[in-house]
Amino acid sequence: MSFSFELIHKEKDTAARLGRIKTSHGEIDTPIFMPVGTQATVKTMTPEELKEIDAQIILANTYHLYLRPGSKLIAEAGGLHEFMHWDRPILTDSGGFQVFSLSELNEITEEGVYFQSHLDGSRHFISPERSMEIQMDLGSDIVMAFDECPPYPSEYDYVAESLERTIRWAKRSKEAMTSKEQALFGIVQGGVYEDLRRACVEALVEIGFPGYAIGGLSVGEEKEQMLEVLDFTTSVMLEDKPRYLMGVGTPEDLIEGVMRGIDMFDCVMPTRIARHGAVFTSEGRLTVRNARYERDFTPLDHNCNCYVCRNYTRGYIRHLIKRNEILGIRLTTYHNLYFLINLMAEIRRAIAEDRFLKFREKFYRQYQI
Repeated sequence: MSFSFELIHKEKDTAARLGRIKTSHGEIDTPIFMPVGTQATVKTMTPEELKEIDAQIILANTYHLYLRPGSKLIAEAGGLHEFMHWDRPILTDSGGFQVFSLSELNEITEEGVYFQSHLDGSRHFISPERSMEIQMDLGSDIVMAFDECPPYPSEYDYVAESLERTIRWAKRSKEAMTSKEQALFGIVQGGVYEDLRRACVEALVEIGFPGYAIGGLSVGEEKEQMLEVLDFTTSVMLEDKPRYLMGVGTPEDLIEGVMRGIDMFDCVMPTRIARHGAVFTSEGRLTVRNARYERDFTPLDHNCNCYVCRNYTRGYIRHLIKRNEILGIRLTTYHNLYFLINLMAEIRRAIAEDRFLKFREKFYRQYQI
């Protein structure tokens, strides 16, 4: 397999760590934030712009690409990398989360899930084997096992039953993944229950994966509870394998996740809020479409050196967004992704110099949540 993970350095005062993932499409320095390209594109961004802001890896969505344009068409095009003109690593999720959250579920069986498309109501079936087939067609570098993500809140007995199914599906996913060029990650589920999370980690380690993700968080629980789950989950995860926290990506979540030993993050939030005229700044979130910025001719973030902040003002970007000009959301998206990717680069430097706690303290002195 052309995949490896090297643990380079662990911060002396926290669980924060530096690592390096190697894939056939390049290396990834961790901890890392991965922009989300749901439909084989990071919304409003060109691949060249993603490289310009140093996006080392992006995420694509198995469920959406299975429905449109279809994984066989993408395979015919040469796989996702060729299809979307991206020669750096790609991670694909299994489709499980979207099946349970977006579609009209008909039936969960031991074999898999029968569901109706959220697009046209057509009937479909995805199993661990089918998810692996789709992801092999896509040709991503990192592949996720097919899992069940129980809703929050859920009773203990339901989560326990769901978890056992997820473990059986993880084993079937591994057996079905025949590509030697793709690395399959197991997904730790278990809701907010410590014993279930621990049991899932142990079972997945016994099956054996080159990396492990933590799923089922940031789905409605309080922030404090999410961090508690992270604390006890990461404490029993393997040191020598990458740890991926799925679907979590506010600036403060990245800081707190890194402190607990997380290596990889993804989230649609930076691109989603950008389309509504909101941006991350070093002082907190700013809604640039608000009237107060009409005559504000300063950058989005005075401490940011991205292309947008060097060349455009809040007043101009507000004008674009209020007039529904595409350039407006292109600029806010570019800035938000740059902000998070640059934040992770600063975090890596702080970990390397054993000053992550000081970096975290300085960040929170400025950043208003």
